[in-house]
Amino acid sequence: MTLVRVTLTTERPAGAAQRRRSPLRRIVGIVVTAVLLGIVLVALAALGLVLVESQRDDTTPTDAVVVLGAAQFWGKPSPVLEARLGHAQSLFGDDVAPRIITVGGKQPGDITTEAQAGKSWLAGNGVPRTSIYAVRTGTDTLTSLTAVAELMAERGWTSATIVTDPAHMARSLAMARALGIDAHGSPTQEGSGTQVTADYVLRETAGLLYFWAFERRDVPQVVGT
Repeated sequence: MTLVRVTLTTERPAGAAQRRRSPLRRIVGIVVTAVLLGIVLVALAALGLVLVESQRDDTTPTDAVVVLGAAQFWGKPSPVLEARLGHAQSLFGDDVAPRIITVGGKQPGDITTEAQAGKSWLAGNGVPRTSIYAVRTGTDTLTSLTAVAELMAERGWTSATIVTDPAHMARSLAMARALGIDAHGSPTQEGSGTQVTADYVLRETAGLLYFWAFERRDVPQVVGT
């Protein structure tokens, strides 16, 4: 007689273990995909906003035209700053606002500030000195606009027309509005800084994303509090 030995095993096929894990893997995959898709959509939204604001010229009447600073050389505005000042002068002449605020501090080695160089240029080109306010602090967009917001809060002004390069407009408006300013954008139309190049747009898109992600929550509402 031949005996048949039957061996029982508790091992499960590898496929069964994989089938047990697959629902969790699917959930993780969905979550990762959703997160990546969200990042892509936010980045595209930032890019679209930079492009849209670079083309939008909002001449709604406001309390002040704000000229964001750029380089100056021994009191003489650089071509970029001069283009911004010339545009602000035109807005003032068109009664968009009754005053102009220039802003910007010193760089190492400078003998004057961007704000003072801007004020001198405007006064020399027909804008009454009594209608020009120079905010002589700020070495970047956020610190400059914070100083502007503090002046506006002291004076009781709430709205402003921001003048800067087209590609820089979206980030500037985001910062101004975070500070509580009712901000409108009128980018420069002619001269240096008006070229909306791919590298400038990408830099400003990255800057806007950085502001949304890391700086926005720490910005105080200065105007309107």
